[in-house]
Amino acid sequence: MSQKDALRIPAAAMKDPRSMEILRVWVASGEQHVALSFGMWEDASSWGVLLADLARHIAEAHAQQDEQVDPEDFLESIRSGMEAELDGPGEDDIEGTVQ
Repeated sequence: MSQKDALRIPAAAMKDPRSMEILRVWVASGEQHVALSFGMWEDASSWGVLLADLARHIAEAHAQQDEQVDPEDFLESIRSGMEAELDGPGEDDIEGTVQ
């Protein structure tokens, strides 16, 4: 991956000396690859809040890119896909790094 492909760091994260990156996700060789940082939350439900907020950001970004996209409908599709994946057989190999 070249630097030109890297996502920009949000201004708030650049300004806050205590900011930390929590999650990176790539698609490489047709598969998902993840790097995670741990230790910021003791309560596992905090990860659920992060994932819910991330889903809302994704839905809103799609609505901004295409005015025909309803962010609530898109969010419901994300929820359905996530529930189907979580309720499925879980045969996918989970790979990634923990820092």
